Amino acid sequence: MRAIGFYTPQPITSETALVDLDLPMPQASGHDLLVQIKAISVNPVDTKVRKNQTPPAGEARVLGYDAAGVVTAVGPEVTLFKPGDEVYYAGAINRPGTNAEYHLVDERIVGLKPKTLSFAQAAALPLTAITAYEALFDRLKVSDPVLGAGRSIMITGGAGGVGSIAIQLAKELTDLAVIATASRPETADWAKSLGADHVIDHSKPLAQEYAALGIDPPGFIFSVTHSGQHRLAMAEIIAPMGRICLIDDFPEGFDILAFKQKVVSLHWEFMFSRPVFQTPDMIEQHKLLTQVAELIDAGKIRTTLDTVLGPITAENLREAHRLIESNRTRGKIVLEGFPA
Repeated sequence: MRAIGFYTPQPITSETALVDLDLPMPQASGHDLLVQIKAISVNPVDTKVRKNQTPPAGEARVLGYDAAGVVTAVGPEVTLFKPGDEVYYAGAINRPGTNAEYHLVDERIVGLKPKTLSFAQAAALPLTAITAYEALFDRLKVSDPVLGAGRSIMITGGAGGVGSIAIQLAKELTDLAVIATASRPETADWAKSLGADHVIDHSKPLAQEYAALGIDPPGFIFSVTHSGQHRLAMAEIIAPMGRICLIDDFPEGFDILAFKQKVVSLHWEFMFSRPVFQTPDMIEQHKLLTQVAELIDAGKIRTTLDTVLGPITAENLREAHRLIESNRTRGKIVLEGFPA
């Protein structure tokens, strides 16, 4: 089985940062599906693991979390899927990844692929959709209003993968006004096209940018990126007793004292927690991916695919990682199919 992985952390400029591998075919057991991978997308977590985690000596680590493909075999405990089903999912960070011809994944974190999307279009969605959905409804609890605040949410990095789907889910599933941040004309236009009510420039003083809108403080902030850089601005912008959700890494010593006076609550979102810890509610990820597929097929939200780099090869994956590390991508980067 062809796969792509790494043996030691290296800069993406190295030709051996990601290499082609030949691995044994995995076998489905328990709740696992064996999926023939048709398309994958690349996320910042891929680059972070590649740069910072060293596999055991002599072993390669296969990355990749987002995927769309076809079920070819199922474990004896599987009840939700059958061979031939077209699926999409984000996998688990503590298992071998999707940068391979075949991949094992627990059925409880898998959804049927949206019928109206290609494999490439579907592969762009799972990790970011799960992250955004859990952040909005499980962490921020946006259906529970913050008294005295505007019925609004600020989403930093609105043109990135998570921001792109978060804007759409917030507009479709809530009554919140969405204030997104972006720093370039093309990313601001992208965020607006996804439904953002306002777009402000996070390369400028963010609190001043928000104040210039002349609207009430938001009850919610979804801090997708650069939380350390925006910490004081978020403390100034958020309404008293508001809620902030973080997903990105920030500098050591991130000081939360700035949020004390307003009694702001801070929440983490990490979409791998359910599969990693085998939580009793793992099935919720299957359910939310099913709901996202229904929204897609009903034409209410759209894929966030922006670029298909080509087939799944080590060279193309290195380019995808390089682009992600540039911090200037829009939407999602996808690779489709293995070379014949």
